Amino acid sequence: MAQSRRDVLKQGASLAALSAAGLTVASSGVAAAAAAPAETVTTGPGGMPYPYLKWPEQVKESTNTPRLCQWFSRNPTQATVRRWRQAGVTGALITNPPPLPWTAATLIADRQRMEAAGLHITAYLISITDSIVRGQEGRDQQIEYIKQSLVAAGQAGIRVVEYNFYVHRLTEGYYELIDNEDRLGAGYTAFDYHREVDGVPVKDLPPRPGTPLLTYEQVWDNYKYFLDRVMPVAEAAGVRLAVHPNDPPAVISRGNPQVLASVADWKRLIDTYDSPANGLTVHAGVTPEVGHDAVDFLRYVGAKDRVNHIHYRNVTVDKPRERYAEVFPDTGETDMFAFMRELVRQGYDRGVLAEHPRALDFDRENGSISGQYAGVGGGGHGGELYDTGYARAMLQAALIMERGRKPVLDDAETLVNRFYAAGAVKLSDRARLQANLKVADQLAEQSEAAIDRFAGVAQGIEDAEARTSLTSMAAYLKAQIPN
Repeated sequence: MAQSRRDVLKQGASLAALSAAGLTVASSGVAAAAAAPAETVTTGPGGMPYPYLKWPEQVKESTNTPRLCQWFSRNPTQATVRRWRQAGVTGALITNPPPLPWTAATLIADRQRMEAAGLHITAYLISITDSIVRGQEGRDQQIEYIKQSLVAAGQAGIRVVEYNFYVHRLTEGYYELIDNEDRLGAGYTAFDYHREVDGVPVKDLPPRPGTPLLTYEQVWDNYKYFLDRVMPVAEAAGVRLAVHPNDPPAVISRGNPQVLASVADWKRLIDTYDSPANGLTVHAGVTPEVGHDAVDFLRYVGAKDRVNHIHYRNVTVDKPRERYAEVFPDTGETDMFAFMRELVRQGYDRGVLAEHPRALDFDRENGSISGQYAGVGGGGHGGELYDTGYARAMLQAALIMERGRKPVLDDAETLVNRFYAAGAVKLSDRARLQANLKVADQLAEQSEAAIDRFAGVAQGIEDAEARTSLTSMAAYLKAQIPN
């Protein structure tokens, strides 16, 4: 088998080269700029220095990491609290908010009650009424209630409010798909835009009685009307709004267009009102449902500071927006590790919901399958535990990679400065080397090109020791980039 680029790079960035550069990995995870025998360096597979992190303290979920959450009521039972606390989940996404308009006193009481149970409120759901979506009489009063509620949320210390924006949600296209090959009878929630319901393809189903027929631009105008009035209040209150993408993301849902069912729609939303308060529930599953790479879109939204909530699940797609299946998180199209790693890289510290458990025999036998996906491949608490454990493992792995990655970049800068102080690197070369290290740290998608430029500068340095050491360091840095 031919060697991969990474295999070659790992051979080129040997311990011997790093030892010659005078680098060793200290127990704090930061390399010491002092000569040391190679055998004192903590190493990983292939003899590469492995960033040491203190387990488990430095890979724990905390206020400066992504935070796992699950659905909770405002008054959860002790059994519900125990089952999630036992799984390590302390984030509560509140599904039954108080009637609008909210008051700060009500939300503070909710928060105190949840905190007494060892939980923190990740976000509230808020309902957007038909009058707002359809542009009908009464929408101004409903918008006023939402504005008052957002002020109350800010006063109560609620950071995120999530919402949907649908004329109609096309759940008629769901059915259960049984995996009899890989997962021996597990059920998936599948969607087919051409599936027939009472002899009519889902795509051709008529509007519900009393639902008007609107154009795409009419629905969008109604949405903009809402955003223009609500977002300044959310921004002033210090509350981020997170809109969930239309899911299923069909073009037409019972005769009406969907305005949040494509990447172009989501970008239009971001451009419509320029504020971090106007953000998205970035979705690891819905993004590939519309035919786009979830990690790529996460980088786009993160660069604009609009990642306000995360839903973490996976899918396989036969045809974008028309036919797909919600599968286990480890078997779908989204690279779930890369997705979580990007969240860590961005410094994201809000909620991550590992959602939509698959139907397992354990839950079938225990009668624990319930909710809106019961009967169409949805699962119960056994499936939820699988998804939650997987998400936690991805989070810890991402923290190990990223909290080990930064000290390595610091090591490179230390090495540059050491050779500059010794007169082996010119001031202009030091500036160029440091500039590329900064790019490699801040812009993950440009890391490889930045390190290549670093190596190019290093190769042109006259001092042989500095040239060899910095070139070897470049190879080591490049080997840290995920495939």
